[in-house]
Amino acid sequence: MLEPITVELLVHAPVEHCWKTWHNPEDIKQWNKPSEDWHCPVAENDPTEGGKFFFRMEKKDSSEGFDFKGKYDKVVPNLLLEYTGDDRRQSVIAFIARGNETSISETFQPDSRPSIREQEEFCSQVLQHFKRHAEKSIGK
Repeated sequence: MLEPITVELLVHAPVEHCWKTWHNPEDIKQWNKPSEDWHCPVAENDPTEGGKFFFRMEKKDSSEGFDFKGKYDKVVPNLLLEYTGDDRRQSVIAFIARGNETSISETFQPDSRPSIREQEEFCSQVLQHFKRHAEKSIGK
């Protein structure tokens, strides 16, 4: 089994705002992408224990895309998400309040392909889009 990958970043927004932005399907459609040539046209999310999620991510020119879906195993509001994807890989996302900022870390079991570096970079880029969207949408 491959070692888990962890990606972390600091968002200049309160944890309650980050939590809400992470789960709201309309927000997910805005930030869930690794680059500007990708988008997330479909986002369905039930962030409760046993709840399911479904995100469609694809290039805007439709040349590449995939569905990402699974089930939440543990949900502690404003603190922790644990989920298992339909491919049986597990992930843990931690939200740590630091005053008006939030540290977010995502630890996930990598797939056997693409490369570990590509998976880490993909996750990092998606988190950067989340950060920009969350910081920009405070107060909206």
